[in-house]
Amino acid sequence: MKNLKNQRVGVLCGGTSSEREISLKSGKAVYNSLKKLGLKTVLIDADKNVAQKIIKAKIDIAFITLHGPMGEDGTIQGMLEIMGIPYTGCGVFSSSASMDKIVSKQIFEYFKIPTPEWFIIEKFKPVDEVKYPVVVKPASQGSAIGISIVKNGKEFPKAVKNAFSYDDKILVEKYIKGTEITAGVLNGNPLPVIEIVPEGKFYDFKSKYTVGKSKHIIPPRLPQKVISEIQAVAVKVYKAFQCKSTCRVDMIVDKNNGIWVLELNTLPGMTETSLFPDAARAAGMSFEDLVSEILKSAVR
Repeated sequence: MKNLKNQRVGVLCGGTSSEREISLKSGKAVYNSLKKLGLKTVLIDADKNVAQKIIKAKIDIAFITLHGPMGEDGTIQGMLEIMGIPYTGCGVFSSSASMDKIVSKQIFEYFKIPTPEWFIIEKFKPVDEVKYPVVVKPASQGSAIGISIVKNGKEFPKAVKNAFSYDDKILVEKYIKGTEITAGVLNGNPLPVIEIVPEGKFYDFKSKYTVGKSKHIIPPRLPQKVISEIQAVAVKVYKAFQCKSTCRVDMIVDKNNGIWVLELNTLPGMTETSLFPDAARAAGMSFEDLVSEILKSAVR
């Protein structure tokens, strides 16, 4: 950290996506931690004028706490690379590939990473026969935005319409009942696995970001062998997507202890209810320790 004392860190947060409010919370938490660490820090709302703001702030390193499109999808990462500014988190490829759920599915299949059966729906194109239950998702949103669990044909049109309000392509995925799991990876090393028990039907936006709406159980109520397999799968995903620094892999473990990867998050949330800081805490890291380690990875 001594080498970072003279560096000016810009915490990029907010942005223009539907996850703006969550990003602001993540950004503020990271900003406060960097201040506690004694670093020169400035909070930057990454709106359409973000390039001018970065130049004006004269930052040396960018700590990215953006979520969703125009922040987590490789666009801000590409801009920072053109500007020659080191940044936290994954690079352009892994950011853009993981943000697109359809591309993610193709990568999972190429690397033989187990993932539920799926197909694509595009606007104004016919839909094949659907075998219910399924999960309907916009192709490029995070935080469970626009997602619906559909049990029958009556519910399907409403779910599709909702997903299309966020994206022009939709992923329809076989619904697998089981234990919701998330596994973080920090600098290539797996963090403790978390079992998620949402108050509602699934781990939706409200469950993710409302205190008390979900339980995080560490370690999960699963055999140790399965937990170790989950960690190995998370690291495999990290490597397949060429991730750097951080990622969080969401999975389902079925009744036969089969592991199914749902999606990858390259910029995990950093709020008081976020999973990644919880996993780091279970590994013996304080929030400041985690922020410090992520920052160091940007200039390593």
